[in-house]
Amino acid sequence: MIMINDIYYQRGYADPVFEDAYVLDLVRPFAADAKQVTAVDETGGEARTYAIDSDVILKVQRPQQLRLSTSLEKEVFFLNQLRGIVGLNVPKVLGYGKEGTVEYTLMTRMPGTAVRYTQLTQDERESALFDLGKMLTLIHSLDIEPFLSSGLFFDIDKTSADISDRLKYLFERALMRLSDKLSSAQIDKAKSEASELLSGIKNTYAVPCHANPGPDHTFVTNSKLSGIIDFADAYISHPIFDIRRWPLDDRKHVISGYISAKKTDTDFKVVCDISTALDNILAKL
Repeated sequence: MIMINDIYYQRGYADPVFEDAYVLDLVRPFAADAKQVTAVDETGGEARTYAIDSDVILKVQRPQQLRLSTSLEKEVFFLNQLRGIVGLNVPKVLGYGKEGTVEYTLMTRMPGTAVRYTQLTQDERESALFDLGKMLTLIHSLDIEPFLSSGLFFDIDKTSADISDRLKYLFERALMRLSDKLSSAQIDKAKSEASELLSGIKNTYAVPCHANPGPDHTFVTNSKLSGIIDFADAYISHPIFDIRRWPLDDRKHVISGYISAKKTDTDFKVVCDISTALDNILAKL
């Protein structure tokens, strides 16, 4: 497992909100008819986005939030690999560039609202998650070789041991967050149970992963799945690392959609079951 030191290494840099005129100067070489900045959104963390008119987004890397795992250039590469795939709805890249210290991407705006900010009925939520599972199969079916040769992906799992190690890392990080209320005996027992489960990962594979197609990045329109945004944290690993971004009650619907659209092997079920079992250990603590 190749995991990078994921820290923000420019914390002291200035982080200005750009004037509308400057934003439009960046946009118009790619969208000549752009008229006005209609909103500014900083909820994305590493990036700030400027809504242009009703259908275009300018995404700008925030300098003080720069880290090796996040890359607008990597996102542009990933989105271009996905272009034209029937049944998959992601933003379309209109332009990418760097001007001095400013790195930016211009893309189409995803219609709808992120699931986190919607009030779906249980049936609507299950249907949207089922469709998300189907959409994830299209992402995970991409040829991995262009990703490996692009030089943009540094976080890569190549073997079953790599995938086991990543699950172990995530489990122990979650366990650490609970450590204040647990005894050392409880922690040791949880680690032992996790180690036994992880030994069951024998033969597996890696795919291009979005990294977090969860409630913040999955959009719905009129209660129906409209698409997925934000591929800037993408890496190479097992499909479970995209699927597990949903809580257990939601995850089963994502998995149902996934296996309805893609022939999966025993390995897929084994890794999904192990991931679920690890989360159940944490839930019972």
